[in-house]
Amino acid sequence: MPALTAERRRRPWLALGVVALAYVLSFFQRFAPAGIAPDLAAAFETSAASLGVLAATYFYVYTLMQVPTGILVDTLGPRRILAVGGLVGGFGSILFGLAPTLDLALAGRTLVGLGVSVTFIAMLKLIAVGFEEKHFATLVGVCMLIGNLGSVLAGAPLSAVAQSTGWRDVFIATGIISLMLAVLCWALVRDRSPAAASAARFDRTALLSGLLAVLRNRATWPAALVNTGISGAFFTFAGLWTVPYLVQVHGLARAEAAAHLSLWFGGFAVGCFFIGTLSDRLGRRKPVIIGATHCYALIWLLLWSGVGLPLTVSYALFALLGVATAGFALTWACAKEVNPPLLSGMSTSVANMGGFGAAAVLQPLVGWVMDLAWRGEMAAGVRVYDLAAWRGGIGIVAVCALLGAAASWWIVETRCRNIWRPA
Repeated sequence: MPALTAERRRRPWLALGVVALAYVLSFFQRFAPAGIAPDLAAAFETSAASLGVLAATYFYVYTLMQVPTGILVDTLGPRRILAVGGLVGGFGSILFGLAPTLDLALAGRTLVGLGVSVTFIAMLKLIAVGFEEKHFATLVGVCMLIGNLGSVLAGAPLSAVAQSTGWRDVFIATGIISLMLAVLCWALVRDRSPAAASAARFDRTALLSGLLAVLRNRATWPAALVNTGISGAFFTFAGLWTVPYLVQVHGLARAEAAAHLSLWFGGFAVGCFFIGTLSDRLGRRKPVIIGATHCYALIWLLLWSGVGLPLTVSYALFALLGVATAGFALTWACAKEVNPPLLSGMSTSVANMGGFGAAAVLQPLVGWVMDLAWRGEMAAGVRVYDLAAWRGGIGIVAVCALLGAAASWWIVETRCRNIWRPA
């Protein structure tokens, strides 16, 4: 019997570890176009707007899947969802790596977005039902720290590999790994953990009323708006435009620009862990979010200005930008803690969809605005934009960040516990 008990104690951690690895791939796929943007532009001979659409395809389907994913993990459980998602994402990545045309590349990115869209919400559900509530933000931060290894790999390492061996083999290998993780999720993840065994069973006939309850809850929306503004700006720029901006505006070598991107991702990874831990230890959500989002918005104004900085200062600024970006990671806890515990999947998915929706709209919009100001300059088959064109694009992203910071003042303080009560 003691051996069985020990196994039951280990199972939630083992399942969470496998899902965290799948989350690494999700982050890698999300930000990979940024590390190889020049290669994609050359391979498919695209304009900035078309390149924006290629990158944003992931976000379109990811956004549309957030609420359905929340419903599915609350009803069917995360096991089936994770396994199917891994298979779809794996085949999509392989298709993207093999795609000879832009249309097939778009189809591959669509499948990738569809497949990985379930990973994060399923991971939040596993944490919510398998571990103590007071550790929720800390565990989310740890998983974000691990997941961000994928974003770090999508920066300088992917750029270096793409220049030496080509980018296509990377995505084919990523797809194969995704298929393997899908099998592991099916084998190791369980829909209900021992920690949740005594919880009331979710009434599947109450799906619509449960979703409406989350949407009608005014306390849900400040967290969703902060997520929209902060993560929307992050996904838009870090997901595609950072390397071209630094190369064309500040004259950096591609390796130096990719290193900036990796520092942004690395700062975000570290920030997610420490901001979540800080919030849990302080027993407060709102002050931490306000401080992080306002620092984030100020840095965006500096980026918009296009002012030149010494390389070491620029590196430090992007690392700080990453730490400040992590402020939006608390929005999932804020949304979860003002809604019924059994609707944790729906509440976190509602908060999560805004940022992906913003990126889906803003990535091609930024490219379109830049194309309007393009003066016809080309270099190695890739369009070159001057500072004025970049300011037009970055200005849109900066406004998004400022709106997210403003929304932080309306966050409902939960003191790191669920404060929902039946009407």
